[in-house]
Formats: sequence, structure tokens, C-alpha cells
Amino acid sequence: MSQDPKRIADLVEIHQLCSRYLAYASQFIPDQWLKVFTPDAEYSAFGATYDVERMPQLLAAAPRGQFIGNMPVVEFDGDRAKGMQHFVFIDQQTHAMRLGWYNDEYVRTSAGWRIAKRSTTFMRKHGGFDSGIQHDPLSDGSETSAGKPEQSGGEAKGKRV
Repeated sequence: MSQDPKRIADLVEIHQLCSRYLAYASQFIPDQWLKVFTPDAEYSAFGATYDVERMPQLLAAAPRGQFIGNMPVVEFDGDRAKGMQHFVFIDQQTHAMRLGWYNDEYVRTSAGWRIAKRSTTFMRKHGGFDSGIQHDPLSDGSETSAGKPEQSGGEAKGKRV
């Protein structure tokens, strides 16, 4: 990345954006959590894709716990950018962990940088990667790969989840 002061400011803003996502998801603050997304954003996880209208229901259905993540690696293309952010989710009651990463598309809006697309890939104990097992009770059943390894930012080992 160049040392262009504007790009550095953009990178800091995207890092803050992703940090707010993790903090608001961990603390279940839906009105603030939704502000990190564009109005037409898509979030893919657990074998389904959610639009902004369904995101509060997705958050409400999620287990309580803590997200911990690194700063995303970001590649800029004008007023758009792509990024990847690794995370650990720790369940509040059981302390069970989920490891994974987000693949993101960011866009500069009049309100600043926002997430336009976010997809989740989980790292499995068997060494494979997949989009996750459905836990959203509002699913329309359209998931195509829930519970099956797939290539999503990494090589799947071909074992069942």
C-alpha cells in the first residue's frame, strides 16, 4: 500500500468499520450494527444470503458471545475495496469457539466507508473450510452447502462437517 495520506485515512476508517461490526455484534446492538452496512448490503453465512431487512433477525437468532478479530487486509480500487478479516467467536455460555474469516466488499458512501458484501468462511477441526451450518430459524431452505465443505477462500479437505 502506498503511503498516500488519503489511503491511510481510508484504511483506518475501514479498520474502525470492521471493529464496530465485531463490537456491535458481540453486544447485540442491532441499530448500530446495521449502520456498518450499505442499504443494499448482502451478508452470506450458514448457507444463506441475507439482505439488510433480514439482518436483525439473523443477529437475534445468533448465540451470545464475543467476537475477536484482526484488522482486515484491504485492497483499494478507487471508491471500492476488498478485504479479508479473520475472527474468533467465543460462545458466552459454553466458551466453544468458531474460527473463520470474512471476505468483504467495501464502498465509500456519503456517510463514509460501509460494508456492501460480507461472506463468512468457517475453519473446521478436520482441516476444511465451509460456509457454516444453518442456525437461523427463519431460513427459507435455500441453502446449498450448509454442512458440506466447499472452497471459499481456501482448499476444502472434502470431509463432511
